[in-house]
Amino acid sequence: QLQARLVEMESLRGAHQSLERQLQELEERHNAEAAGLQDTIGQLEDDLRNTKNEMARHLREYQDLLNVKMALDIEIAAYRKLLEGEETLFNMGSGGLPSLNSLPSPTYSFQPRSFSSST
Repeated sequence: QLQARLVEMESLRGAHQSLERQLQELEERHNAEAAGLQDTIGQLEDDLRNTKNEMARHLREYQDLLNVKMALDIEIAAYRKLLEGEETLFNMGSGGLPSLNSLPSPTYSFQPRSFSSST
């Protein structure tokens, strides 16, 4: 009976050592996987930071272009008003020229210029 218990104990020690090795291998694999995931997270955070910076730069460029467009719209409106005022003066001053009065009044349209930014 003692001999049987000693064999059983040796068998259990072997099983225990085997389980300890498996546990250690699992921990090493888990640590390697966790380190890989941490690297991936770091890369994704860098990508996110870079993307945010690029978006902020694009937003600034867009705001600059919008400011230029607004300034051009104001300038165009001022010139249009001047042209309409001169046209009115011209039409009032040319009462003796009926052929000019019969011409349709010109209309001015603004064609916005598209801007492209190099990236």
